[in-house]
Formats: sequence, C-alpha cells, structure tokens
Amino acid sequence: MFNGDPPWELVAEVLAETYSYVSGRRALGENPTLDGILRVRRIGQEALMRRWGEDLAVQPYGTRVTAAIRPVLERWMRRKRKPLTFRLTQILTGHGCFGDYLCRTAQREPTTECHDCGAAVDSAQHTLEVCPRWAVLRQGLTSVIGEDLSLPSVITAMLGDDESWKAMVSFCETVMSQKEADERMREEAADVASIRGRRMGVRRRRYLMRLL
Repeated sequence: MFNGDPPWELVAEVLAETYSYVSGRRALGENPTLDGILRVRRIGQEALMRRWGEDLAVQPYGTRVTAAIRPVLERWMRRKRKPLTFRLTQILTGHGCFGDYLCRTAQREPTTECHDCGAAVDSAQHTLEVCPRWAVLRQGLTSVIGEDLSLPSVITAMLGDDESWKAMVSFCETVMSQKEADERMREEAADVASIRGRRMGVRRRRYLMRLL
C-alpha cells in the first residue's frame, strides 16, 4: 500500500493535466515555459496526495497503519534510503506472526492469545509496545526514537532521521525472526503430535482386531 507509487489513475490525471496545459499553450501559438509546466505538475501532485489521503481514509482494511501514515503521507512517499523490510512491514500492518492475525485471518491458531506473556490478544502493537518478552530490545528502541510507541509517533520518528528508521528495522528484524521461529516450532510439535495420534489409532485398531 505504501511502498510504491500512488494509484495509477491519480498519476494519470496529473499527466493528463500537464499535457492539457502544454497542448493548450501551443494551440494559442505560445511555447509553454518550464516554470509553467513545473507549476502545473506541482499543483497536480498536491491534488493527487490530497485525493489519495481521502481515498485511504475510507478504506475498510489496514486502518491502523493507514491512520498513522495519512498525516505524513507525502513525506512517507518521498523518503530516501529508507526501504521497507519484510519484518518491518509485519509490525506496521499487523500481518505476521501475531496471535490476533494467526487466529482471525490466517486461521492457524485457536486463540488470539500471546504465547509469550499470556495476554488475551497478541497484536503487532502489543508486540511493539507491551509484551514483556521484548522489554530489553524495546529499551534500545525507545532510547533512539523516544518513549511514545504509538504507531503515529513511531512513524514520525522514523521519518525524522536515518538512525530512528534503522533502530525500528533492527527491533522488527530481531523480534519477528524469533516469533517466526517459535511459530515454526509450535507447528512442528503439532504435526508430530498429530502423527503420533494417528499411529496410536492404527495400533489400537489392530489390537482390537486381534481380540475379535
């Protein structure tokens, strides 16, 4: 959603307005100036960002990250040397190894509970801001970006300087890689238990057949 270009239809409108300006000047026998073309493009870009923000406000999905990025949408899209990693994206969007996502969306967990601290809901924000398992890593993060770990504040800090962006990426890489490893271990244990259960069932049936 926020790691590429704006919607193509909005970009197309900016290009169409620029073309209309240039062709209109030429139809009047004038040569459009570079300053004039740049002015039309700038106005078009401003309108594009405004309309894009309005469209995002009514999207039914990704409301958490959308609400955080919309106020700084233009700065976010114009950031330089600040790539989105896979695990950073998981924390921002909430789509990853979180009990809430694995239960409600992926349907791979029976509950939304946090396996680390027992909280009723293990969400991306819980992982970022609350779960005690990550307290030491969280201290390292807040020492760079500040104590406020609400997503809007985190994103504002990330856009403020490269050090804050790197600190957030580092936190996400370490935490999410461990949560992913833990999830794999639970899945493997469940598979082993299932295989054992099937084998026990076969042995039980064979034993009962011998008794008949």
